Amino acid sequence: METKKVALITGASSGIGMETAYKLHENGYIVYGAARRTERMKDLEKKGIHVVALDVTDDKSMISCVNQIIEKEGRIDVLVNNAGYGSYGAIEDVPLDEARRQFEVNIFGLARLTQLVLPQMRKNHYGKIVNISSMGGKVYTKFGGWYHATKHALEGFSDSLRLETKGFGIDVVVVEPGGIKTEWGQIAVDNLKKTSGSGPYASSANKSADNMEKLYANNQLSDAKVIAEVIYKSVTARRPRIRYAKGYMAKPAIFMRKWFGDRFFDMVISRMS
Repeated sequence: METKKVALITGASSGIGMETAYKLHENGYIVYGAARRTERMKDLEKKGIHVVALDVTDDKSMISCVNQIIEKEGRIDVLVNNAGYGSYGAIEDVPLDEARRQFEVNIFGLARLTQLVLPQMRKNHYGKIVNISSMGGKVYTKFGGWYHATKHALEGFSDSLRLETKGFGIDVVVVEPGGIKTEWGQIAVDNLKKTSGSGPYASSANKSADNMEKLYANNQLSDAKVIAEVIYKSVTARRPRIRYAKGYMAKPAIFMRKWFGDRFFDMVISRMS
């Protein structure tokens, strides 16, 4: 009888992380859903999913989380690095402390957690590391400079990690969601209004915030389950793709920037925001 695979999913208190936890659990994985807000994960517990407290900006918290799983299960086979947020605001306005926090959550926390799970994966000569990037790792928007910087960084980080770990039987996959119905949009809007809602960028920033709010109230956005399906597909594939772009506008936006160039993309984005 094949041993059940053990999966650790960060940012599992809502959205993509929560739906991925359900999906993997339903398909026979031993799932650990990790997040700061464990009080929001009661439904996961009721389904038999393990809930663990995790703050990806706290090294002790990350060490404790990984050690807890290894002590109980003896392995971590799948890591889904999903925790992250969007800090929007004009680059001139965003305090560098906030910019650093954006990198701490979206890059350095992800990188540290990856470091912590790799020894067990190498030992078992098996592992699937799924890094949740964004179409924003390939394209860009006004007022999203620091957020896009983290996601562009994640693309390069993942490529190097993939080459380094391939010989140990570890697959590294990048998922690039488009517009998804999650809390991400409202958090980005709130940050934008707080940071640049007054001052020299106010007119443009408030217009962009209003457009983002309308977009995230739009039924065209994809459900988080769409990305959970992609993640499940990637971790069960014998030879997964290197990248999966999925969700509202992901493929068209990436295609447009790649094939029509930056000047054309600038024009389109400027008209939309």
